[in-house]
Amino acid sequence: MAEIITSLQNTKIKNIIKLEKTAERKAQNLTKIEGLREFFIALEAGIEVKTVFICSEIIDEKSKTKIEKSIHNSNIIYITKAVFEKVAYRENSDGIIGLVTPKELKFSQIKLSANPLIIILESVEKPGNLGAILRTADAAKVDAVIICDPKTDTYNPNTIRSSVGCVFANQVVVCTTDEAIVWLRKNNIRSYAAALTSKQHYHQMNLSGSVAFVMGTEALGLSEKWLKGADEQIKIPMAGKIDSLNVSTSCAILVFEAMRQRGFNH
Repeated sequence: MAEIITSLQNTKIKNIIKLEKTAERKAQNLTKIEGLREFFIALEAGIEVKTVFICSEIIDEKSKTKIEKSIHNSNIIYITKAVFEKVAYRENSDGIIGLVTPKELKFSQIKLSANPLIIILESVEKPGNLGAILRTADAAKVDAVIICDPKTDTYNPNTIRSSVGCVFANQVVVCTTDEAIVWLRKNNIRSYAAALTSKQHYHQMNLSGSVAFVMGTEALGLSEKWLKGADEQIKIPMAGKIDSLNVSTSCAILVFEAMRQRGFNH
């Protein structure tokens, strides 16, 4: 008989709330997914699903049936609407919360295309920006997103939400700046550091070959290590009073210029 939880005092329900904290997610090697679209993207990407909490009063029948056919019965727990609304991190979560094991890739596991397009982020701080960049990466089908010396959890619930689950669809590697530079050189990928000090505009560069765009934080930009270690520095022309754009917006501009130069074939 299927398990149905009706109390907020249930230990499994309390654990869902615990997983909102980064330290707890790392300790348990679990992260929380809310929303059908996010959940199915993770499932398609082969993410290991530990537990699925379903609210039959909210979820649509078609999706519920699909999940029940995809996940072993022992990993599905049903919860009441009152319980679901207390533990859901955001509104409009479609009546589903999944607990999954994050996928941690190493450089040796990355599969590169014949003409790689890479996004590199240094010391990214805001989960929302990271999520937006991962969404761009999916839209452009970039080969990989490399996160150097991060200051936020890759699988933060806000990252999952703002990426619409694309954090699971992309090849993501977390590493140090030194490791990333060595890997780029080993794979003959030319790096372009986005820097306000550059005199070269991005659209004037040949971005049709193997390319990695390196983005820093909005507050501090890139470290000296990247400014010296990258093959080129580039910038986006700014005609107004401010000198920079949100990092996720800048990333999208650069990535899709590379896509344009490739004839949108990647």
